[in-house]
Amino acid sequence: MNVVGNLVRVDPRTDSLWGQLVHQAPSSVFHSPDWMQVLSDTYGWEPSAHILLDEHGQPQAGIPFCRISDILGERIVALPFSDYCDPLANDEESWRFLIDQLVSERHPISVRCLHNDLPLGDKRFAVVKQAKWHRLDLLRDLDALWKGMHDSTHRAIRKSEREGLTVRMAQSEQELRVFFEMHLKIRKYKYGLLAQPYSFFQNIWRHFVEQKHGFLMLAIYEGKIVAGDFFLEWKDTLYYKFNASLLDDLSHRPNDLLIWQGIQEGKSRGLAYLDFGLSDIDQEGLIRYKRKFGTEEKTISFLRHAPNGPPTPVEKEMRDLLSKLTNRFTDQLVPDLVTERAGEDLYRLFT
Repeated sequence: MNVVGNLVRVDPRTDSLWGQLVHQAPSSVFHSPDWMQVLSDTYGWEPSAHILLDEHGQPQAGIPFCRISDILGERIVALPFSDYCDPLANDEESWRFLIDQLVSERHPISVRCLHNDLPLGDKRFAVVKQAKWHRLDLLRDLDALWKGMHDSTHRAIRKSEREGLTVRMAQSEQELRVFFEMHLKIRKYKYGLLAQPYSFFQNIWRHFVEQKHGFLMLAIYEGKIVAGDFFLEWKDTLYYKFNASLLDDLSHRPNDLLIWQGIQEGKSRGLAYLDFGLSDIDQEGLIRYKRKFGTEEKTISFLRHAPNGPPTPVEKEMRDLLSKLTNRFTDQLVPDLVTERAGEDLYRLFT
């Protein structure tokens, strides 16, 4: 632990002050020690957190971050591969106390904010991108939740039930692998994108599913896994984090059934919300899909502090090369195993 005045820097995976702060503050799963351990185990990054203490040594505010140094340069990200990760600060003074030491390092800093507007008022940061976010209130009874969904969702769920689809929890890493291979194909063939390494999903399984803080829900048709939803649990919220399905079996409408079953599972666990996560602005179909369940909608702001001006020509060239390599490795003629290996090698650069 490093101490500067009332500011301490800690390892948020293990430090009790961070654990105390995230349980007393309105935090998300992306603030959780388990999530940061997943990032660390997969990519080797060592997360840190700045915590502001009061006069009694109690945590009052905090922000987690990773320092990343690779071929794209040095940068600070709060946090990589997280839908959002608001600073846990209630006033401008606390926010500046947390961030000023990082700003003084003169490296680019990226922050994603959903619930906290304080960074948006900091003129050192600019909004470089926005995304949509959706959440469902699970405190209503099931009948009200059903009525709040669009008629097309009702029809899809009834169709999947008529056609004999069933839903159950994944029981093994072998079934996790089946889910991953569906996920890889959706990313590759539908979106032209690489997938995170399989080890990322194994680490989520280890730190969430095996610890009873998450589950992989599978849709089964005629004995075959045709779709799956990966859910994480943190405090009073269930997080819909990953979805995958077989393109040839989408006519059975497994995805709507999985969400409906996820809603019921969340309620059975006494949770208050189902967080549907981030959708890019240009993913209009995904945004419409999440709206169908009667969700609320807000905007995630991607903020960036660029003390050294715009990206250098070398950084621009490297990012252009990364885009070209993604296109090469997601070409339909490339074997899926090669595409998977490319994700293992390159995905860490998408920060």
